Amino acid sequence: MPEQRNIVILGASYAGLGAAHSILKHILPSLPSDGPASYKVILVNSSSKWFVRHASPRAAASEQLIPYDKLFLDIEPGFKQYGLNFEFIEGKASAWDPTDRDVSIVTAGGEQVEVRYHALVLATGSKTYSPLFSATEDGHQQTRSELDAIHAKLTSPVNHMVIVGGGPTAVETAGELGEYLNGAAGWFASRPSSPKASITVITNSSQLLPQLRRTIGQQAERFLNRVGVDVRYETKVSSSHSEPNGKTVVVLHDGEEIETDIYIPAMGIQPLSSYVPAELKNEAGYIKQNIGTLRVDAAGARVYAIGDVGEASHNSIMDIIDQIPVLTTNIRRDLLAAHKDIRAKADSKDRVFQVNTTETQLVPVGRSKGVGAILGYRLPSFLVWLIKGRDFMLSGAGDMLDGKKWAKEAAWKGQ
Repeated sequence: MPEQRNIVILGASYAGLGAAHSILKHILPSLPSDGPASYKVILVNSSSKWFVRHASPRAAASEQLIPYDKLFLDIEPGFKQYGLNFEFIEGKASAWDPTDRDVSIVTAGGEQVEVRYHALVLATGSKTYSPLFSATEDGHQQTRSELDAIHAKLTSPVNHMVIVGGGPTAVETAGELGEYLNGAAGWFASRPSSPKASITVITNSSQLLPQLRRTIGQQAERFLNRVGVDVRYETKVSSSHSEPNGKTVVVLHDGEEIETDIYIPAMGIQPLSSYVPAELKNEAGYIKQNIGTLRVDAAGARVYAIGDVGEASHNSIMDIIDQIPVLTTNIRRDLLAAHKDIRAKADSKDRVFQVNTTETQLVPVGRSKGVGAILGYRLPSFLVWLIKGRDFMLSGAGDMLDGKKWAKEAAWKGQ
């Protein structure tokens, strides 16, 4: 009877879903049917649901704007098409042993299981400082609870709010909450006529959206002003703490204290890599990898890292979309080479990931405005709204979940 060789994928967000569908669609059918082995894809995730995190800024304002059934989507139904070639495990990786080539998984039921792998894809992604914007290592329930909590606060009078960060998440969240609470300015006004809440975005940068040109960041500030949001630049937050009255005190680097009704840290991310041996991570916790091939060379054969958990990522969905074809090509080569001899190495050419350095970012600001650029070309506000701001791209989430996004393998001439 052929040996079962597991292709294990840790994480089922954008990177993990893309990797699983691509391997199942384009690699397993191409592997020889003869030989000593059969193959199975095992997808491991801390939750049975995919949290569509790119829609979280609007979801933070109101469940009516984005219902939970569109934000938390069941993972398994999208993989039924692959039959016995696929297995889903709801659980999180607690340890990984590259020498024995197995991963320790704590299941949702509390059981610890050891999963051996022939190939391993590390796609556990990252988490934000606020659970509002990402699922945690323990699943999506904390994110849902955090959304419930902020929705409850928004039903009470909110006089003041602080949002920390100057990137897309902070700007989008400020725009959504500003418009939800204050409405938007009229045609010939620069600010709403009767704002209910004072909302301040605090950033340690000298501009909003530093990955875009300064004039686009300035336009974003004007759009924020239209929904009653002000911006403080070059200001660092040292700490924050909750008060017995339910308010939060935000302490700035110069000692100034700001008491606020709602405090949202929307700056930066942290890689979800606690299960990874220390020698395979850099000082920031990202997995050390070959930036071009996406292999984790120090972890042995057929180990790869994709998405936000690896050094190659610049923490964008576009990076992940560009990495999936690289992974597909290189893991196919490695699996084919090892099909009859696991010590063999592929003799064909690697596909190499190249970071897209062009100015590309779309940032809705409220429910009718937006700023951004694609491939270095600045887009007018209505196009940003049309592409992303209209529904925060939820209409395309189903294609990611059921694999239609990866139905065709990206062409490559280097084989």
